[in-house]
Amino acid sequence: MTGPLVVVGDALLDIDVEGTSERLCPEAPVPVVDVGREWQRPGGAGLAALLAARSAAEVVLVTAIGADPSGARLAALLEGEVELCTLPLDGETPRKTRIRAGQQSVVRLDHGGGRASRRTLDERTISLLRSASTVLVADYGRGVADHPQIRKLLAEAATRVPVVWDPHPRGGAPVPGARLVTPNDAEAVKFAGAAGDPAELAVSLRDKWNASAVAVTLGSRGAVLAAGGEVRTVPIPGPAKVAASLRPDTCGAGDRFASAAAAALFDGADLTGAVTTAVESAARFVAAGAATAVSQPADEAEPEPVTDPLAFAERVRRRGGRLVATGGCFDLLHPGHVALLRHARSLGDALIVCVNSDASVRRLKGPTRPVVPAADRVRVLAALESVDAVAVFDESSPAALLDRIAPDVWVKGGDYAGTELPEAEVVRAHGGEIVLVPTVEGYSTTRLLEGVSHG
Repeated sequence: MTGPLVVVGDALLDIDVEGTSERLCPEAPVPVVDVGREWQRPGGAGLAALLAARSAAEVVLVTAIGADPSGARLAALLEGEVELCTLPLDGETPRKTRIRAGQQSVVRLDHGGGRASRRTLDERTISLLRSASTVLVADYGRGVADHPQIRKLLAEAATRVPVVWDPHPRGGAPVPGARLVTPNDAEAVKFAGAAGDPAELAVSLRDKWNASAVAVTLGSRGAVLAAGGEVRTVPIPGPAKVAASLRPDTCGAGDRFASAAAAALFDGADLTGAVTTAVESAARFVAAGAATAVSQPADEAEPEPVTDPLAFAERVRRRGGRLVATGGCFDLLHPGHVALLRHARSLGDALIVCVNSDASVRRLKGPTRPVVPAADRVRVLAALESVDAVAVFDESSPAALLDRIAPDVWVKGGDYAGTELPEAEVVRAHGGEIVLVPTVEGYSTTRLLEGVSHG
């Protein structure tokens, strides 16, 4: 059975804030942009995989995504387009925001310095890289392609199947034996360490990297391919070249070139045919609006609210995130609750709140409680910035729920110090730890209700 086209690399969340600019700021000679609409799309290896999926039947993306809002948005944008195989990310998911006016970029804002964790790979990732029919490495210098195990597996893959490597100045060198390496002309100069004719650079880098071929991309001039003992220029076909010249935005053109080349090799093309296909595909991609053509309006790309806390917990674990859970009745939400939830969220990458059902509260607190029904308590908790998901349990203890959630950290208030929590054994059985957080003096639902009854 033929394996998939596997894309390996660093995925980003790309945002375009589009607006108009007709005046300068009075405090400084900078344009004032009146924001119109915000667009979002996968970036980096995410964009490369998305584009590869439009040319190849089966595409899997091996990347690192954080358990944070940007990571959730990125995963949602890729869902249904490519199969995801996620690695742990140390830090926040990278997010790049372009502020644009009149189809021109004014400034770019970068957030999130997350890098792929060096933790041992799971069996699924290893199996995917060993079964791939073609591999595209979209290296954006954030650690995925530099992972020691991944590099070893890529080197092994290069002896069996086509490996296309789109390099980055902050990333590692391509593994020996790569079928095709695709730097642009500016990158080629940096990698070679000196300026030169594109053909000379392609030959020099092919030899330096021990690659089968190097294609130096030249924008509107096509590409120069050094393969074997031959060097040839691959121009953009006439109609595509004319169309490409009409649109100035080239964002993602390199990803389109590399993904089209990989897809062509996946389908059995030779190197010259793959690069010819890639040149034309990249030109038409730019002509169609480049990366903006695959963007979604932000208001249509909002991630769905969490409706399945157990599935959410599994997604956090798959991404290597640190899952925190806490629990209680949360009948009348007060500052003590808010402080506990904020502290709990700071201990990891995602927080699930386990809430006693109405029947459970009655058994614990008496027939007059809860004051606020479970459905409303869930809505209030879910609206808090520190809370990622809410799960309701019917038992007096959340032990059975925690057995399924398996949090890395279980948080309770400091008033439980000196007592053995009934759920402690379950948490520890899954390798989790228990953290007691100091309570805020003077606050409890019972005290609040007593104050009302005596008022």
